[in-house]
Amino acid sequence: MCPNRFNTSAKVSPPPALLPWLDTNGSLTAMLEAKSGQPLRVVRSFEGYRLLSIAQKRQLGLQGATLNRPQLAWVREAQLYGNDELPWVTAQSIFPLTSLQGQARRLQQLKGTPIGYVLFKRCRTLPNQRSIYPTDEGWCRQTCYDWYGRTLLISETFLPQFCQQILKN
Repeated sequence: MCPNRFNTSAKVSPPPALLPWLDTNGSLTAMLEAKSGQPLRVVRSFEGYRLLSIAQKRQLGLQGATLNRPQLAWVREAQLYGNDELPWVTAQSIFPLTSLQGQARRLQQLKGTPIGYVLFKRCRTLPNQRSIYPTDEGWCRQTCYDWYGRTLLISETFLPQFCQQILKN
């Protein structure tokens, strides 16, 4: 399981209206679809194999000599759209090849399917460790999930368009 790396050193705090979105333990997909009133649209900008960086290996809980060994992962980068022309969230999903065993191989076949449909199909919540921090694009939540004994790293950055939507209501 991923180590706890909750970032408490941030000098700024997220807007209170964004906190439930950043810290939900359930399906972000379901929350975004409820907010938009329609299915989430996923537009992939990259999907394929990549070598993990040392930082990503650390985020996945790897230690010692394994940090220096090359490790491949299946990576999907996408923009998530609600009911706007502009994306609400940018997301990156990292599935280490060691986690893509058995039924988990279907994670390589998501294409435009929201990952929440697969991860939260049987359980409303999953064991996880999360970091929340500001970026130049917006507030990011990076979650390391334990999905049936397989480690997955998912980063979601809430873009200004989404923040404007939630601040309106």
